[in-house]
Amino acid sequence: MKKNFNTIAKVTLVLVYFVIIAGAVVRMTGSGMGCPDWPKCFGYLIPPTEEAQLQWQPDHFYEDGMVIIVDEALQVAKEDFTTTNSFNTTNWEPYTEHDYATFNAFHTWVEYINRLFGALAGLATLLLFIGSCWYWKEQKIITLLSFFTVAGMGFQAWLGKTVVDSNLAPFKITIHMVMALVIVAAILYIIHATSNKVKAHTSDKLFTKLLYASLLLTLVQTILGTQVRQFVDEQIKTIGETSQSLWLANPELDFYIHRTFSIVVLLLNIWLFYRFKKLQLGFTKVYWVMVLLGLEILSGIAMYYFDFPFGTQTIHIVLATILFGIQFYLILEANKTQNKAESL
Repeated sequence: MKKNFNTIAKVTLVLVYFVIIAGAVVRMTGSGMGCPDWPKCFGYLIPPTEEAQLQWQPDHFYEDGMVIIVDEALQVAKEDFTTTNSFNTTNWEPYTEHDYATFNAFHTWVEYINRLFGALAGLATLLLFIGSCWYWKEQKIITLLSFFTVAGMGFQAWLGKTVVDSNLAPFKITIHMVMALVIVAAILYIIHATSNKVKAHTSDKLFTKLLYASLLLTLVQTILGTQVRQFVDEQIKTIGETSQSLWLANPELDFYIHRTFSIVVLLLNIWLFYRFKKLQLGFTKVYWVMVLLGLEILSGIAMYYFDFPFGTQTIHIVLATILFGIQFYLILEANKTQNKAESL
């Protein structure tokens, strides 16, 4: 188990990123309420594919917790029973967490697939924790962080439920994203700590400080971006999905801060890249930082000036999370190099 632990950690990281990508697709398509309940979807382990399945039916068996739509409201079966020829209200109770009662097969299955990825990633983190127990005597931090990822995924699942119950409350969506990045950081630390690869890097304290600053700015930009996205979601509800040119016609302050801040982020990372090239520090992942940052800026420009081309919203947020991960791993590499230099 210990021999393959680093590989397990890498697979877990990939699965967590799949969850992030799936979540971004959910937001892009407006599918967040595709499953109005949690952890099941309309009370089913495998969700319905057509609205007729959510209509009351005579002589039909319903299990406890199954959901139907009656007069534009969700009704939940109180227990297992078989219907007669007439609707009996005593067998049902209203769903009280929210009043959203709309079925759209596309939105339902997009959200359901997102949940499946979440469950798969949760199982991977559990396997990661089991494998980390072999490190308890020599590197307790590996076991502790592995346990944290399991707890973190559990928290994410619970938070996902509260997001649905709150009908997509903005601040909860932001916490959801930040927690995902924290889990990514924990897994990256585990990967770095259990890696046997030796790379030639040169220590530079200013470079390390710039890395910390760039990571912080990326995190701030990501949080601001979720707020801007929430504003766009509200505009879509008000104006309509076909009026993309109006979504940011009168943006809030968050948008202007987010846009202006991107210039600061770019200049800081150019300074970082210049330092890396000038001193030949050997941290080749800096190239990826610059590529991702360039693509991030281009996708932001495309959304604003070309009225949100399809997929740009998902690309924008996913690139930000990958950028965060690479920057964090660079910090781990830089700190390790600096510690080695100070010990000589």
